[in-house]
Amino acid sequence: MTAESTTGGAAGGDDAPGSFDLRHPPRRDLLDDCVHCGFCLPTCPTYQVTGEEMESPRGRIHLMDLAARGEIGLDEAFGAHIDSCLGCLACVTACPSGVRYDKLIESVRPQVERNVPRPRLDRLFRALIFAVMPYPRRLRLAALGGLLYRRLGLRALAHRSGIIRVLPPRLRAAEALLPPVTVRGLFARTAAFTPAVGACRMRVGLLAGCAQRVFFGDVNAATVRVLAAEGCDVTVPPGAQCCGALSVHAGHEDDGLARARATIALFERYELDAVVANVAGCGSTLKEYGDLLRDDPEWAGRAAAFSARVRDVSEVLAELPPRAPRHPVRARVAYHDACHLANAQGIRRQPREVLATVPGLEVHDIAEAELCCGSAGIYNLVQPETAEDLGRRKAANLEAVKPDVVATSNAGCLLQIRRHLDAGVPVVHPVQLLDASIRGVEPVSKGELA
Repeated sequence: MTAESTTGGAAGGDDAPGSFDLRHPPRRDLLDDCVHCGFCLPTCPTYQVTGEEMESPRGRIHLMDLAARGEIGLDEAFGAHIDSCLGCLACVTACPSGVRYDKLIESVRPQVERNVPRPRLDRLFRALIFAVMPYPRRLRLAALGGLLYRRLGLRALAHRSGIIRVLPPRLRAAEALLPPVTVRGLFARTAAFTPAVGACRMRVGLLAGCAQRVFFGDVNAATVRVLAAEGCDVTVPPGAQCCGALSVHAGHEDDGLARARATIALFERYELDAVVANVAGCGSTLKEYGDLLRDDPEWAGRAAAFSARVRDVSEVLAELPPRAPRHPVRARVAYHDACHLANAQGIRRQPREVLATVPGLEVHDIAEAELCCGSAGIYNLVQPETAEDLGRRKAANLEAVKPDVVATSNAGCLLQIRRHLDAGVPVVHPVQLLDASIRGVEPVSKGELA
């Protein structure tokens, strides 16, 4: 498909492509909604780090507007400002005018991927990421390499010798983000079907994910146990690959749509009341399938029906009256709102309500909760300096609560926060705390939940 072709026409009849190609340029009505008031500035992570206008939502919208009018081209400078956006969508939540920055950045990122040439090393690095991360088997092999790197003492040697300090920032970031996996954990499998404990109240399908199943199989296992304990028949479709979230958020439109179609077809084989996600970034994309595939006559209706059934695990658990007995878990928890849960899906209340059912658990909010931790899909790999600033800032705000444990609902956030947080504080998914309570694990220990 060429840059000039469309997938059913540009979104909205009055769009003026200007320097953009004809495939879903940013909509003129959405661009015009921004009155440049500045309410987005305090919530924008890149503006907070740089203080530069063009690194803010309203600055990027101004650039999009100029490009739509043909007054500037889609050059490297334009692409750099779009690339630097984390897509955290805190600005959408903060905007008093209801500007749909989410729709604007979603339409412009593919434009950058198609029309802005990248330097060779940047192109190769990004290609390597997408050749590995969406594929669980390849990711598992890479994780095994990382495990050997630790076990053989190579990591300790690299740090003692100072080799790490001379590596390019992106490689340093990749090395620092290596998760503390085990061979047993890497090859653990989640059962394809787990029956409800007692009478079935709901039939759900769980998206196992790509990075989630490789690095956080313990989170998937805890999710299945909790859902089953609360009366859900849980199906985990075998053979599932990446849902397309990584691709969609990075502007790899065609790959993201192909993965969306495959995910829909996979879950359509089962009779389910809901499709459950326990990764915020994945869940937000699953809920967007209907919009992403709106121009595809064969898939539009199926995608809309699929998205209507998607629920974050906290939504399901908040809707079901608690059935399983809870044992006390006496711990002070710092809760981090994952951006794609709080901002993209508007889910803030439900995780806190679920944690409130655990006796003895103290849940504390943190300062600057609206600021992204710097994970944002592949952001902490391709924009490592900004991501590190944000990661350190988030860790400081979490540590200020003096927590026994930190909880957050996104795989990327778990990795990013673990990198920067004091090593003595475990970082977990909220469902793991509920699982510990239902199983009677007390007190919360790093060995049980880290």
